[in-house]
Amino acid sequence: MIKKLRLSFGEAQIYQHYLVAIMDEGITVNPEHNTYLRQLALEYFEDRPFGYITHRINSYAVNPLVYVGTSEISNLAAFAIVSSSGLKLTNVEIEKRFIKVPFKHFTEIESAKNWVEEIISNKK
Repeated sequence: MIKKLRLSFGEAQIYQHYLVAIMDEGITVNPEHNTYLRQLALEYFEDRPFGYITHRINSYAVNPLVYVGTSEISNLAAFAIVSSSGLKLTNVEIEKRFIKVPFKHFTEIESAKNWVEEIISNKK
């Protein structure tokens, strides 16, 4: 891990090829949260392809418009969701429709990290 950041709505863990986000319990992720993602993408990945992994440890809501903004990040190369809850799995099927990059669900964080690394290595 390169850096761990505490944000007002959760935690961001920055790695060489991806960002792992862990949102706080009970929040609603809105499009303005994409501002932070864009800033982190620019600061830590510049124009290099990177992956975004959301590790859904906590229960929270996501406004689907968030994914429109997320898909507009030009160097976003992969999007992974890590969760094991049945309700969260239903949400994944809906969210998948909004993402325009390779998208996959995992039940284990290490599997998600490996998948993102593979996607990024194919972009080089």
